[in-house]
Amino acid sequence: MKKDLLKLLDLSREDLTLILNTADQLKYEQKHNIHRDYLKGKTLAMIFEKNSTRTRVSFETGMFQLGGHALFLSGKESQIGRGEPVEDTARVLDRYCDGIMIRTFAQEEVENLARYTHIPVINGLTDFCHPCQVLADLLTIRERKAVLEGLKLCYIGDGNNMANSLIVGGLKMGMEVAVACPEGYDPDPQVLDFARSGPGFRFSLVRAPQEAAAGADVVVTDVWASMGQEEEKAVREKAFAGFQVNEALMELTNPGCMVQHCLPAHRGEEITAGVFEAHSDEIFDEAENRLHAQKAVMYLLMGNREE
Repeated sequence: MKKDLLKLLDLSREDLTLILNTADQLKYEQKHNIHRDYLKGKTLAMIFEKNSTRTRVSFETGMFQLGGHALFLSGKESQIGRGEPVEDTARVLDRYCDGIMIRTFAQEEVENLARYTHIPVINGLTDFCHPCQVLADLLTIRERKAVLEGLKLCYIGDGNNMANSLIVGGLKMGMEVAVACPEGYDPDPQVLDFARSGPGFRFSLVRAPQEAAAGADVVVTDVWASMGQEEEKAVREKAFAGFQVNEALMELTNPGCMVQHCLPAHRGEEITAGVFEAHSDEIFDEAENRLHAQKAVMYLLMGNREE
């Protein structure tokens, strides 16, 4: 693997498989009370310029379980929030810590942070992509379905960071990926270029959710208005009318079709309460697997793997 986890576009299928296999092993160890301090004496700086529940708790807990320590740095309370250039923050943290996780807005900020450090940088979320969440999604799907290759993954909703990472991760792992977005809310052009140019990729971008969901093995959705888009809520509710994951839509999918949602979920908007509760075990397995997938990333990037 490379030094950093900035986006799934940077990873090979072999890299993704290594992360998932490592997550399986670390999850097994945690469930069987096997404690190994793979990151003993190591510190992860966690920079949050966007609020979080799952990202903060899973990274902080993961570092503790691996024998290391995590430091929470709020954008409002750190010098980044007062305008310190990211390259200066990077070079300071590089001398204090063994890794950096950042949850922020611009992908460029994460890329710049990695450019000025020798220690690993992990993207906890940007407006462009959400690699850690999609690693957890792939882990959950593989646990439930035993394989990824050949499955049809359907994403319905905004062509946001989740859509971008699901497209890349799904296609790299040999899945068919179908995305349904309203016009004007498509995934990033860089991701669409990747999806349409890869050898053997099976990808479709459609306007009808029913077309994307037909024959799906996994249906994924996300909120219609992400953080920072609250003022667009009314406009987006109108644009996304008809893009709800509901019981009628699920009838078009394959038997045993899974549902995934990165949370928080707005029941009655992007997903009905009935569908959410019917698939709640899968969704909360997905949430738990944030912990195990991220532990794998931290172990692979920061750990002494000779142990």
